[in-house]
Amino acid sequence: MAVGDELMGDVVVHTSDPTDSCGRDLAAICPYRGAMATTGRALELLALLCARPQWQAAELCQRLEVPARTLRRDIERLRELGYPITSATGPHGGYRLGSGGRLPPLVLDDDEAVAVAVALRHATAGSDDGLEVSALMALAKLDQVLPPALRERVGAVSETTVHLRGRALPPVPTELLVQLAGACRRPERVRFDYTDAQGRESARHTEPYRMVCTEFQWYLVAFDLGRGGWRTFRIDRITSLRSTGATFVQRSDVPDAAEQVAAGVAVYAWPVQATVLLRCSLERARRMVAPGDGVVEVDPAAGADGETVTLLRIGGEPDWIARYLAGLDCSFDLVGPAEVRQALAAHGRALAATASRAGPS
Repeated sequence: MAVGDELMGDVVVHTSDPTDSCGRDLAAICPYRGAMATTGRALELLALLCARPQWQAAELCQRLEVPARTLRRDIERLRELGYPITSATGPHGGYRLGSGGRLPPLVLDDDEAVAVAVALRHATAGSDDGLEVSALMALAKLDQVLPPALRERVGAVSETTVHLRGRALPPVPTELLVQLAGACRRPERVRFDYTDAQGRESARHTEPYRMVCTEFQWYLVAFDLGRGGWRTFRIDRITSLRSTGATFVQRSDVPDAAEQVAAGVAVYAWPVQATVLLRCSLERARRMVAPGDGVVEVDPAAGADGETVTLLRIGGEPDWIARYLAGLDCSFDLVGPAEVRQALAAHGRALAATASRAGPS
């Protein structure tokens, strides 16, 4: 790896400082100067190929100060890494960086790395594109390799920028999201303090698995070692996150993180939970019921009477559940509870009274 470069995963941040944290000249003290110079030259070659559509071999040799044979060897090294570099002979020939079948490692200079990190931070704040989780995972990779000076620049830009947008997630510190995402990737056990919906505080020791972003919140799905089971945590209620340095092997019973969060948000977070039999197929029910509104699943007794039935579980205030069910585009049977049945009857009477009233002439 070249002096002044930091490599992790599939991101390379090329910096201009050839010294270590003590200010020593790394090139003078490193025993592997030859190998590092070769890698640094390959990175410089890659940066040149990204800067222009095409280069003649003589131009590249002059810029890199190497003979043609060395240039050809460096081109082959980049090809082995997955960079689709094409070549053509003749007076108008040369080398060109094309598109390949997979994404090779990327090379970013200081300004490009800052720009990408700032954009990713803003994307994690919520958008209509549904890219929040992907942006966060990319940000976690980039944040791990950013030099301290660049990380400070990214933080300064993000902290002093305000976006006016129609819909965004509630404010959660980006650093907290990045740390949790990194723990999920490694994977590494973490400790944190948590405040539940009733305001009760507790200390948690967990094995983080996945982060889920909904329209309104960020959630962490993790195995709670203290409680011996899978749990869902609202990330805005997590404080004092501590890394333990202890890695772990992922468990074999990992849940579907999206389904677990959806069930918690739509059903288990509410004291009143209704069970409904929808007279329609599972596919149609999923088109009608959003994941955050309720959980639809195959009814174990479906098909017993020759009719397609889907089971819906939904939580909330009885009046809200009644209004939601009345808006479904299918017939249904309410299994319970009684307070939802009463609210549904009251809603039906109100609709009937409204329909019977004569409007203005």
